[in-house]
Amino acid sequence: MGRLEKTAAWLLGALWLAPLAYAFWAAFHPAALATHFEPLAPLTLDNFAKAWTYAPFARHFVNTVILVTMVLAAQLVLCTLAGFAFARFEFAGRSIAFALVLVQLMVMPEVLIVENYRTMAKLGLVDTITGIGLPYMASAFGIFLLRQTFKTLPRELEDAARVEGCSMMGVLWRVYVPLARPTYLAYGLVSVSYHWNNFLWPLVITNSVNTRPLTVGLAIFGAPESGVDWAVISAGTLMAVAPLLVAFLLFQRQFMQSFMQAGIK
Repeated sequence: MGRLEKTAAWLLGALWLAPLAYAFWAAFHPAALATHFEPLAPLTLDNFAKAWTYAPFARHFVNTVILVTMVLAAQLVLCTLAGFAFARFEFAGRSIAFALVLVQLMVMPEVLIVENYRTMAKLGLVDTITGIGLPYMASAFGIFLLRQTFKTLPRELEDAARVEGCSMMGVLWRVYVPLARPTYLAYGLVSVSYHWNNFLWPLVITNSVNTRPLTVGLAIFGAPESGVDWAVISAGTLMAVAPLLVAFLLFQRQFMQSFMQAGIK
């Protein structure tokens, strides 16, 4: 049975890697050989040069980095404060408020697209990077995750910090935040990867090159009406996923340890 499970795991891994392997092959070979897997086929970097000139990738990269950084910073602040309040404070309606947070976990973001668009339109944030990120800045998942982490930390550490003269915010910053570092790393990975790859909401809320992130820019760049060149599209795809891929390869051990310590499976 163990051998069967191992074989199944290898097969699933191969299926998962197959699209990425094809993207690598097509990106580094001429368009005529993109679908012909000849071991001695010549290599080329022309596809990356064409992809970079066909679409404003530099602008899309900058937009995406600004977006994920802004959203993650806001999420870390808001989720930390909310999670700490739910974990350590007693106040009227706490159970109801936390239940509403849990309900939000069950609502798919796509369901709220129309209402979110109306809200952004009223705020004058359509076709802005702020408009893309604002609906995601208060994350129910982040609040729940940090609340559960804070509840597991010994109350004696908080009492000792208070005896030393720390205020409540000082206790949060000096005691709870450092001890929850694995959870922050795990959540940061989830948040960055989700918003780096998010497509539908940015497609709806943006209208111009100046605000489109990588996913939307790549989709428009690879649209059928602009001509389908799989070699160039594969090169563009690799450029889009390269930062996340490199980050994972460099820090995979830290990522896995963070997930295990945070209890995310």
